[in-house]
Amino acid sequence: MKRLALAILSATTLGMTLVSGANAIKPVNFSDLNRQIASHEAVQLASTTGQFVTVEQDHPTTGTASIVTEDGVTYLVFDDAFTTATGPDVQVVLYTQQEVPVNLNEANYVTIAPLQSFDGGQRYLIPSEIDIEDYETVAIWCREFNVTFGYAPL
Repeated sequence: MKRLALAILSATTLGMTLVSGANAIKPVNFSDLNRQIASHEAVQLASTTGQFVTVEQDHPTTGTASIVTEDGVTYLVFDDAFTTATGPDVQVVLYTQQEVPVNLNEANYVTIAPLQSFDGGQRYLIPSEIDIEDYETVAIWCREFNVTFGYAPL
């Protein structure tokens, strides 16, 4: 029993793992393992970022918006510097073109969610049925008056 424990400890120390069967020892390829880990981390941390631009408002829309994918789930994230004008029924939308007009046409956007806060960091789940490649910007839009407060190219 002591020999088996010593063999396991030695294999672990030398970067090897025991293979079931005839007590064969197989070396671990750390280069492949590191490449797999790095690839997984890249998928988790992949992001697209844009700065907000104000659209004809007295109160500027500022901050940064990012599209982030973590473990296969996509989120829209506003940084802590985000701020925008206040209003009723303000929505976060994805827009099909790079510049967003003051008034939106329903065929050119998809609503992500109501705006959580007029200031500060926030995070929105992008439903899996939305193909993010179909949209070039995120916009802050007042549904009640059909007025865009600001947008960030993605």
